[in-house]
Order: sequence, then structure tokens, then C-alpha cells
Amino acid sequence: MATVIVLLLPILFACLFTPLSHASPSILSEWSAPKPRHSQLFRSAIQHQTSDKKHAELWMPLADQEWKPCVEHDTPSTLPENSQGYIQVFLDGGLNQQRMGICDAVAVAKILNATLVIPYLEVNPVWQDSSTFMDIFDVDHFINVLKDEVSIIKELPDEFFWSTREYYATAIRATRIKTAPVHASANWYIDNVLPVLQSYGIAAIAPFSHRLAFDNVPKDVQRLRCKVNFQALVFVPRIRELGDALVNRLRYPPGENEAVRTKYFKDVSDAKRKQGAGKFAVLHLRFDKDMAAHSACDFGGGKAEKLALAKYRQVIWQGRVLNSQFTDEELRNQGRCPLTPEEIGLLLAALGFDNSTRLYLASHKVYGGEARISTLRGLFPLMENKKSLASSEERAGIKGKASLLAAVDYHVSMHSDIFISASPGNMHNAMVGHRTYQNWKTIRPNMALLGQLFLNKSLTWPEFQESVVEGHQNRQGQIRLRKSEQSIYTYPAPDCMCNA
Repeated sequence: MATVIVLLLPILFACLFTPLSHASPSILSEWSAPKPRHSQLFRSAIQHQTSDKKHAELWMPLADQEWKPCVEHDTPSTLPENSQGYIQVFLDGGLNQQRMGICDAVAVAKILNATLVIPYLEVNPVWQDSSTFMDIFDVDHFINVLKDEVSIIKELPDEFFWSTREYYATAIRATRIKTAPVHASANWYIDNVLPVLQSYGIAAIAPFSHRLAFDNVPKDVQRLRCKVNFQALVFVPRIRELGDALVNRLRYPPGENEAVRTKYFKDVSDAKRKQGAGKFAVLHLRFDKDMAAHSACDFGGGKAEKLALAKYRQVIWQGRVLNSQFTDEELRNQGRCPLTPEEIGLLLAALGFDNSTRLYLASHKVYGGEARISTLRGLFPLMENKKSLASSEERAGIKGKASLLAAVDYHVSMHSDIFISASPGNMHNAMVGHRTYQNWKTIRPNMALLGQLFLNKSLTWPEFQESVVEGHQNRQGQIRLRKSEQSIYTYPAPDCMCNA
């Protein structure tokens, strides 16, 4: 027996301390499927009816808010004759964090009058995706749109062949800038990076994410950031083509099974179906294991789930999770708990979405899998995702590539009638900003309100619905002007937009 235990110990410890989401699951993560936590509200939501008038209002586009894109400069921009040198940046994070970093990199190159090398995208440590800039974005379009603003090249000249990620990883290098503070000013770059450019002809900035301030930046540089984000960054053709195919199948389904139609549409009037015909909403369900663990909230999976998430927090962040200092009730009252699939489903039902709603689920991997999603699917049986809409052959080129999968979701989200994000994050921030720029409807959940409502177990469906509707009247895409220190990519007005 002792020999068996000794042999099994390495396996047990490997399971318990595996740090990455994609690795073999911990034995502590094998929990029973959680039961609905809000069963009374769920039963009412299943039975609820949305009036034809409310249904029509729900899908109605946003009214003109008198704010229009204004990324063009008042006077034509011209490139200076001489560049100060070459700028390299190394970007970590997921697709949307890297997207914002690319915009900032172009802005820094403008500030320094430098030539930008197409940014290097680091391999994400969680998803292990090695996709490059050129795998995701149309590089020729990117360079062409910005050709009058900033000089951009795909590769360094041969004389700088040595300036690689591996070169900077092996020792301290004079040409690497590693001290750029978060939200550094334009002057910081002039004072600290320009001398390196002038001395060596090249400067590599790493880390770079969130390394340029949103305030006290010249107006033309702010407008340039907008131009990069909203005009220059376009996905490669294969991403756009797959995204367009999914959008087309959502708007014009090839034919609904009559049994499904009979089962789920029996209480939905013909008039309502016509009002929602061809329309679909995208739900970004940010509920992966990292998110669940970092939030330190209770999601109803029992003691086993709590123990598994606590262990994950300890292994990944060594206990450095501030939320873990608060009780679940305190976190929910503060709106700091991500919405579960069940809770976002109840929110959507309260707002007027019903079982006739065609819903696209944009999500990489949901913690708890299909068992966790089942309640949401019970409310919205016409819910689709990449796997259900695209064939295995169509998905072959993006399979296992988190950035490409996220790019497809981004494309579909930008073509939806309504976008909803279950929790704040980089995808939420990017989509809120991009759709605000286009004046498209985007529902932002009131996290604090919802946290408080879900804590009240005696709340009836009419009370819940009234509170939800009232609390989201001005959270559906209305222009919010950017405040100090807020991101220009989430709040594009007034920097990127003009009041007509």
C-alpha cells in the first residue's frame, strides 16, 4: 500500500497544482452540476410573456445622438522626412488587450517621429496561442490607412536582425525600455525613449500594455488612436468571411425544425416573430475559470468548487486576490461578481428577450461547461455559437487559436443588432467603445444593482423585472463622455467623436 501511495503522489500533486486552464483538470474541479440558484425567478422567466410593443421597442435601433465619428485631422497630415529610428513593442494579453496596445504603439511612434515595426504578439500563457499580427489583422490595410500618419514596416532592416524577443530575454540590453510606467505621458517617451532611438537607431519597449496615458495627450495623437482602432485594424479575409457566414446564418436560418418551432414558439405570436425576424443579439459570456477564481465569489458549485477555485487562486496568483478579503455578499453588493449564465439569462428575460430570440454566444470556454449553460439555454433555446453554426471544415483554420476564435466573435458582435456583455473586461470595453462609435445598441449590465437583486431571495418576478428595466434605461448605448483617466477605447466621445 505504501508503495502505491508513493507512486500516485506525483500524479495527485500534478493534478492539484496544474496552473493553466487548458491543462488536465484538477481532481478538485470535478464537482456536480450546480442547480439553479434563482429557481423561483427562473420558473417565472420561462413563463413570462413580452408584449408586442415592448418587443418592438427592444429591437429598435438607437436614435441619433448627434455625435458622429471625426477621426480625420483638420489639416492633412504629412510624414516628416526623417525618422528618428525604429520602435518595437511586445504585447501580451488576449486579443482585445493587444488591440489597444497596437493603437498605443502607433501613437508612441507618432509622438517620437519613429518608424513602427509591426507589433510582436506574445504567446498567451493561458491559451498558448502563437498567432501573429499578420494571422489576425490585414497588415497591408493597416499600413495603407496610416501611411500619411506614421511610417510602418513589416520587418526590421537586416542591420537590426539581432533585435529579437530572444535577444532581450537573455540579458539586460541598452536598447530595451522596460521601465515604462503604466499610463506614461507623451513627455515620458520623449525624455526616456527618444535618446535611445537617437543613440542606437532602435528601441524595444517591453512590457508595453497600458503604457500610454489617456489624458494630456495632443489632440492629433488622440485622433490617431481612434483612426487605428476604428479604421486601420481590420481582420484578415478568412476571419471576415467566416464571420460573415455566421452572421448570415443567424439572420437567415436555413430552416427551423418544426418540432422546435412547435415546442418553443407556441406562445409567441406571429406579429412578434415578424418584428424580430432577421435580428439577433450577441451575448459575451465572460465566465472562464480564471474569471471565476479571480472574482473570489461563490457560484453555487458547493464545497468542492470553492476548494478548487481557492487552490487555483493560490497557485496562479499566490493569494494576491483582493476580492478574497470580502464575503460573497459584500462582493455582490459592490457589483464585483461576474454574472453566471443563469443570472445573465434572467437579466435578458427581464429586459424583454424571450424564447424567440436568436442569441449568439461569444465565449472561449465556460467554466462548468454545458452543465453551467443549461439554464441559459432553457431560457433561450435558439442560442448558437461558432460550433453550432460552422462546420468542422470551416472551423479547422481557427481551431485551438484563441485569438482567431475571439476575432470571429468580435466580427459577429460588430454585426449584431444588440450586444450584451455578462461582465466587464477587455472584450466588453472594446465592444462598448466600438459600438458607441457606430451608435449601435449595447446593453451594459448594472452589476451592483443585479448583485443586490440576486441576493434578495424573496423577490417576485414582477419586482425583479421592474427593477431591471428601470436600472437599465440609460445603459443601452447612450453616449457617455470620457472622464479623466478613462479609456479612449471604451469612451470614444469626445476625443474620437464630434457633436454635430
